[in-house]
Amino acid sequence: MKKILNICLASGLLLTLSVGTLNTASAESKVKTYKNCTELNKDYKGGVAISSSTKNKGGKTKYKPYVSKELYTANKKSDRDKDGIACEK
Repeated sequence: MKKILNICLASGLLLTLSVGTLNTASAESKVKTYKNCTELNKDYKGGVAISSSTKNKGGKTKYKPYVSKELYTANKKSDRDKDGIACEK
């Protein structure tokens, strides 16, 4: 009886861990990676900033950037001046 209970508990734990991993992976895949700044600026006119306190190195911009750490990380290659704002306008 004890052996069956241990097997059931271990199976339940493994099932819980595997479901939790699947949910995390699907949440990460929802962040879109854009080909270039033209594509990104169609959805986010001011670009994407890593945080709300990030300041633009390039001077005055026309639009305020959208703040999202996950979206910025996915499109970090588009931040040419490495100031924490990708594709700023």
